[in-house]
Amino acid sequence: MKTDSLPLWAWLLIATTLLTQGIGMFLDARRRGGRAWLWGLWGLTSFPLPSVVYLIVVWLFSRRKKMSRK
Repeated sequence: MKTDSLPLWAWLLIATTLLTQGIGMFLDARRRGGRAWLWGLWGLTSFPLPSVVYLIVVWLFSRRKKMSRK
């Protein structure tokens, strides 16, 4: 084992984090009706930028939708 490689538990933690983020974003985007496959794939690539951007987009979209109802 190299001293500069990550231990197995770290790889499992990274994989679990990315899978959870990607699946969560996919399911929420599918429920809201907006490009679920795109959000899900992007959620699998890195952490936490996709989640932050998704939350901002969802917040802006819901706010814009509420403003148009008034």
